[in-house]
Amino acid sequence: MFSVSTLVDIVRIPPNLFGTTLKKAAENILKSKYESMINQDLGYIIMIMGAKVNPLGKMIPGDGGTFHRVEFQALTFYPKLQEIVNGELVDITDFGAFVRIGPTDALLHLSQVMDDYLKSDVASGMIVANQSGKTLKVGSTIRARITAVSLGKAASMGKIGITCRQPFLGADDWIADEIKNTEDGDKTTEEKSSVVEVKEK
Repeated sequence: MFSVSTLVDIVRIPPNLFGTTLKKAAENILKSKYESMINQDLGYIIMIMGAKVNPLGKMIPGDGGTFHRVEFQALTFYPKLQEIVNGELVDITDFGAFVRIGPTDALLHLSQVMDDYLKSDVASGMIVANQSGKTLKVGSTIRARITAVSLGKAASMGKIGITCRQPFLGADDWIADEIKNTEDGDKTTEEKSSVVEVKEK
């Protein structure tokens, strides 16, 4: 889930940035510190979007920089258990596929693709189902459910697991077929019930 969080920090403005505006200097420092990092509470910090810098800074003896309190907003992505996400397959491996969701990649293990015997063909970048003939390939877009999230305490990278083994999950064309089959089944049920009503009369 994407969200915007408001954070507060103390930023040190070094002397070599005194020539730039306080706001721009603070934003550059915040970007280099926060962007692309993972936080246990916030998840993936994607982008710093603005900063309000207190113009009254503090100085410490022996340090040429100034320290300022900064309030800023950050665009974040926190993967939540059971959340439905859309993504694109970016890599096929012997054990499954990696799917790009938001700013990171999630693991779709072979056992979580579907209830079928699957073959992973790394050379051609495809996963093929033996019985149904359905395929997944690099570039396929899918809908999946998040089943595992591990961001760690001081994580440089998180781990996310997803599944497609539930109704109306999987590749876009699989879902379209499933919806069509469901609608056709509903029509057949309605036709049968109308026949029964006519017979009863």
